Amino acid sequence: MAADLGELLVPYMPTIRVPRTGDRVFKSECAFSFDSPESEGGLYVCMNTFLGFGREHVERHYRKTGQSVYMHLKRHVKEKATGAAGGAIPRRRNGKVFLDLELNRDFNGEDYEYEDEAKLVIFPDHFEIPLPNIEELPALVTIACDAVLNAPSAYKKQEPESWEEEIQVSRHARSLRQLDNGVRIPPSGWKCQKCEMRENLWLNLTDGAVLCGKWFFDGSGGNGHALEHYRETNYPLAVKLDTITPDGADVYSFEEEEAVLDPHISEHLSHFGIDMLQMQKRTENGHHTDNNARPRVSEWEVIQESGMKLKAVYGSGYTGIKNLGNSCYLGTVMQVLFSIPDFQRMAKLGHGLLSGQYSKPPMKSELIEQVMKEEYKHQQKGVSPRMLKALVSRGHPEFSSNRQQDAQDLLLHIINLVERNSAGSENPSDVFRFLVEERVQCCQTRRVRYTQRVDYCIQLPAPIEAATNREELLAYEAKRKDAEENMRAPPQPVRARIPFTACLQAFTEPENVPDFWSSALQAKSAGVKTSRFASFPEYLLVQIKKFTFGVDWVPKKLDLAIDVPDFLDLNRLRATGLQASEEELPDLMPPIVLPEDTRDNSMSSVDSPEIDEAAVMQLAEMGFPLEACRKAVYYTGNMGPEMAFNWIIAHMEEPDFAEPLTLPSMIDPGPSTSDSPMGATPLANSPPEESIAILTSMGFPRTHSIQALKATNNNLERALDWIFTHPEEEESDALSDMADTEPNDNTFSNANSHSDSTLSPDRDTSGPRVKDGPGRYELFAFISHMGASTMSGHYVCHIKKEGRWVIYNDHKVCLSERPPKDLGYIYFYHRLSSS
Repeated sequence: MAADLGELLVPYMPTIRVPRTGDRVFKSECAFSFDSPESEGGLYVCMNTFLGFGREHVERHYRKTGQSVYMHLKRHVKEKATGAAGGAIPRRRNGKVFLDLELNRDFNGEDYEYEDEAKLVIFPDHFEIPLPNIEELPALVTIACDAVLNAPSAYKKQEPESWEEEIQVSRHARSLRQLDNGVRIPPSGWKCQKCEMRENLWLNLTDGAVLCGKWFFDGSGGNGHALEHYRETNYPLAVKLDTITPDGADVYSFEEEEAVLDPHISEHLSHFGIDMLQMQKRTENGHHTDNNARPRVSEWEVIQESGMKLKAVYGSGYTGIKNLGNSCYLGTVMQVLFSIPDFQRMAKLGHGLLSGQYSKPPMKSELIEQVMKEEYKHQQKGVSPRMLKALVSRGHPEFSSNRQQDAQDLLLHIINLVERNSAGSENPSDVFRFLVEERVQCCQTRRVRYTQRVDYCIQLPAPIEAATNREELLAYEAKRKDAEENMRAPPQPVRARIPFTACLQAFTEPENVPDFWSSALQAKSAGVKTSRFASFPEYLLVQIKKFTFGVDWVPKKLDLAIDVPDFLDLNRLRATGLQASEEELPDLMPPIVLPEDTRDNSMSSVDSPEIDEAAVMQLAEMGFPLEACRKAVYYTGNMGPEMAFNWIIAHMEEPDFAEPLTLPSMIDPGPSTSDSPMGATPLANSPPEESIAILTSMGFPRTHSIQALKATNNNLERALDWIFTHPEEEESDALSDMADTEPNDNTFSNANSHSDSTLSPDRDTSGPRVKDGPGRYELFAFISHMGASTMSGHYVCHIKKEGRWVIYNDHKVCLSERPPKDLGYIYFYHRLSSS
């Protein structure tokens, strides 16, 4: 028999690989569906690419690639017989098979047991070889099978990798000197002490100076004043202000020239009034630990509709999303997005949520058995968002962690990703995009300036002073202070009730412009700004600004209810543009004072072909060809990486984009040119044949594989992701590749801080695409948050489908009896037809 199996496998031996270090084995979920080893048909893992496929997709993969050998994994979940022995962890008959696969949380380990099974399957005849079968299989096949069976699940392996940076403890952390200068850092409103920058700000841990960093490709900006301050003072450590959480913060050592760990960061921050220990106490285990926790209990009950007999619903559009542990913010956002037709074409998740295949009612026999046992164990399984979370969180330090996050931040992050990967094709996020007209008026000259910017969401303030129960709130506050002074138990908290019209009014009122520079006066002056809709989107996102920071930096959630309407008419907020009676401000910019060294460098760049190699390397690290980076820096006059980056975007489609820099007017171009002959393409720009072969063996066209490798700097794993997210059409690929490099990350750092230069995906003179129409809307969904802050708690969403409200609470999907519209956080409206 052993000889027979060996002879049977001989023709397929060249296609069977042993997983190497760095290979990811996708043995927990199908690449195209949500089938898993627990599904009825199990999961098939390709023994060459290690991709997993459900029963419906493995045949297609075989036909497309010719790959014949797969490992079939099947997990049988059985309810334990009455009186059977078993601990908290279920018994396994074959423990090595799925050694690293997590147990299904939907089944109580004390009531269920697992039996795992593996076998090799050879297509097209479906010949099966049970595993383990060490004595009868060739040694190579045995080693490959054992490596696949014992490899960690691809998704479990990825999570720790995102935090595997070897950051060392700073040598200055223990003995850091801090000046007793009385500096206290507020929780917001920061600005560089030497310029007007309000982002990429760093707090020096010695003297409390708040200064800007340098410009980065993620869109954050600065003029390098934090580094300049170090050179003047030798104060070595600084912390980035917007990274401070109860778990730590990003610390940089100027003297050591790298990111470092500061074990005493909590103590160092408290010196400037930032109490991380208090933040930790208040968010521990996702709940407040003080007496203010009591109103949160009722909030949890109301939003989740606890105590009501909610009826489960099944079928297309009623599939839940499993919670991976603090991933409810992701599940709620995706449920709402996939209720919008424009987003339903995203293949895998769209199929999982809309096919109804993973949302089937229990069989009649199961219900009868449960009635006979006088128990009802309702199990809505839902789909797992592991692959989606890995995709949308790649490269993002917060979303790639296992911590709770802000659903609004994720929503805008996803819109950003869609924008970057939809150039040249239909863009689902078009339905959210609208134009805002901003009118800025100089208070002294009364002259005005009108500008437009792109936005995707309106953020409504919640003016507590407009609460309809103001007297009740004042009485509660008086009782609370009295109880605090006399060491008594606090009174029952009172929730502020604010009219939606008051929120809208606060949003439209004029606001002061900080550090306004009047071009009419050629000096700083007082200025006010008003915002109106220059266009109305097809789908309107409305966020209620419920979260704020206390003076002690503890994130707090305002306890309030808002009577959000089902129907909304915003036509009165339509922008009108420059009026006949208004006079425009002169089109002048504030004077820019360049440092002496910058002016000197600019002059010298005219006389000689000097190239800023530091800027070149910054661009090259992003994956652009080295020679293209050198040309970009040279042709922008060594004015910095930002200017060079814009040059790259404008010239990357030119045929000689990656060819060496040539200067016809110069006899000896010197060290700034490449050793390659004129017109030659650098060897590093050609993908290795081994990588091309791996991709083509998976069924992808050779030209598409080469393009993917070039776009990802020959990184095989990133190239595979690139292929899945880019269509095969040549023109579409080129446009998508260009969109991948657009500097749009800063676009969504704040929902109301977009600029014209970064938000037009069309790159034409007509401006960004908008789907303008009447400003009349109907509410169709809202996301609610329970808990003390965005760093803790839980999210659920309510969506109106087929004329009835449905609550999506992780994998549970039920008809809503009493949707808590007044306690929502993010609201979604769709435009009503003009008729």
